[in-house]
Amino acid sequence: MEPYLIPVVFLAVAAAFTLSASAGFGGSLILVPTLALVLGTKSGVALAALLLACNNLVKVFAYRKTLPYRKALVVVALVAAGTYLGARLLVTAPERTVTVAVIVGFAAAFLVESLDLARWRRVSSPVLAFAAGATSGFSGTSGPLKGLAVRGLGLDRLHLVGALSLASLVGDATKTAVWTDAALLTGGDYLVALVCVPLMFAATFLGRNINLGIGERGYTGLFWTVMAGYTGRLVAGL
Repeated sequence: MEPYLIPVVFLAVAAAFTLSASAGFGGSLILVPTLALVLGTKSGVALAALLLACNNLVKVFAYRKTLPYRKALVVVALVAAGTYLGARLLVTAPERTVTVAVIVGFAAAFLVESLDLARWRRVSSPVLAFAAGATSGFSGTSGPLKGLAVRGLGLDRLHLVGALSLASLVGDATKTAVWTDAALLTGGDYLVALVCVPLMFAATFLGRNINLGIGERGYTGLFWTVMAGYTGRLVAGL
């Protein structure tokens, strides 16, 4: 990495991790396109997965008192399975097809949310969790579907963020393992992650304070703002 690019990476890391800790997800919305632009698509996506995996460890620590292990177990397991499949086997699938599927899924889920069809949210949650992981293997981000899958569990704000943190940690750790084995991640990438650790802690606890201060209504607005951001990014890539 060229020295003049390091401040850009640090700025993207700080913004991504603050947003991620505030909403429970959304870090890849900032980090993946920034690193892909700076380092190239494959290297950028792989480094983003490593950085997000490390940051999600910090998030899990920060929200350790509100981690709904039992309620989120199925969603987290399906995210992991989908991520592994996406990273290993589905890399040749047309990304345009995946993008369209994600947008359609987001629109349908937003309709379900607007009509308050809680039963349908619970039924669709496992399917969305697996699809979230598979999508993550294609593009390095699973934000929209992962957010909807976890929201379908019917958790309060802090437990929702805890569940999103668990799902994100498992997904990004799975990608990191697969892409390290495929030599997309090197010792230099791990060194960058190590240097970013203090920034991870500062941004994560800043984001947690933001989350605690905005209340349920504010969090709902933040959640759907992040979802809209992911969808806008997908539409722009069509």
